[in-house]
Amino acid sequence: MSPHLYHLIAFLVSAIVVLWSTPVVKTLGLKSGHVDHPNERKVHRQPIVRLGGVSIFASTLIALLLVWGLGGFEGLSPAAQAGIWGVAFGSVGFFCIGLADDLFNLSALSRLAMQVAIAVIVWHIGVQIDFLSIPFGGLVDIGWLSLPVTVIWLVGMANAINWIDGLDGLAAGVSGIAAVVMLIVTLFMNQPGAALIAAALAGGSLGFLRYNFNPAQIFMGDGGSYFIGFTLAGVGVIGLVKTTAVTAVLLPYLILAVPILDMSAVIISRLSQGKSPFRPDKRHLHHRLLDAGISQRLTVLFIYALTFWVGSLALAFSGIPSGYTYAIGATMLLAYASWQVWRNSSKVSG
Repeated sequence: MSPHLYHLIAFLVSAIVVLWSTPVVKTLGLKSGHVDHPNERKVHRQPIVRLGGVSIFASTLIALLLVWGLGGFEGLSPAAQAGIWGVAFGSVGFFCIGLADDLFNLSALSRLAMQVAIAVIVWHIGVQIDFLSIPFGGLVDIGWLSLPVTVIWLVGMANAINWIDGLDGLAAGVSGIAAVVMLIVTLFMNQPGAALIAAALAGGSLGFLRYNFNPAQIFMGDGGSYFIGFTLAGVGVIGLVKTTAVTAVLLPYLILAVPILDMSAVIISRLSQGKSPFRPDKRHLHHRLLDAGISQRLTVLFIYALTFWVGSLALAFSGIPSGYTYAIGATMLLAYASWQVWRNSSKVSG
């Protein structure tokens, strides 16, 4: 069997499983009463099941186990296989933390403590950031700083995806786009193991949009957002940061620039006003666009275009053939989306 066929199988199986399982999870969530209730900070106006992450998690895991059973992991180096199992272990752990929060409403501090503990274990397994790229200085081996840097990256990205999960389809779409870009880049960088995870995650995230795009029938909840965020971060480490090419080390941060910058801006804004960085508010990019009078759907589509644009830059910088052509096309798409946002905000202000 062609190695690339395994990636296609992972994507399709994950998408099919999430399309089949999400209605089942929705029914169970309604019966058990595990719904997300509206409040002054949230956009939805009626209770919606928040356990959709169970479907995304199950679809990704089933797809990877099937590929493993078919021999898709054969031929990978021991280091690559260790990286896959490290990411898999951490993904399960982060999903369980999020699911527990969806079911029992854990405190922010307890969630953070458990996330750090799991990230440390994953680092010991071998999912490690060993190099940082310094502008005009090439790669620097960070030595003992590898542990804190890796933990911050893994925990930070899990929470970054969780924080942008504020509109119907936003986190699933952004994550799906990022996963597809990571799939393409990791394949080009000859990292098939990381690409398998990216393919399965892409199928699950994009398939979930069938029920999660506006108007959403179900939310992914913390279980889904923590799982997706950690998995994206883990794929970035084992598939790109592990290499010694300067451009490859930078690619995960570029691909995930939208949630990274959104989270960073919110934290800085909260701290500058003497507030806790963990206190929820309406400072995120999607909140600001909504406040400007942009519809929920246009806001989500604009952020999709922004994510696709930074992803296209990653394709161009990675050296993929026609990468710059994709970047030009994505730039034109972003320009059109920006014009639509400006036009709609002008109508409201006028």
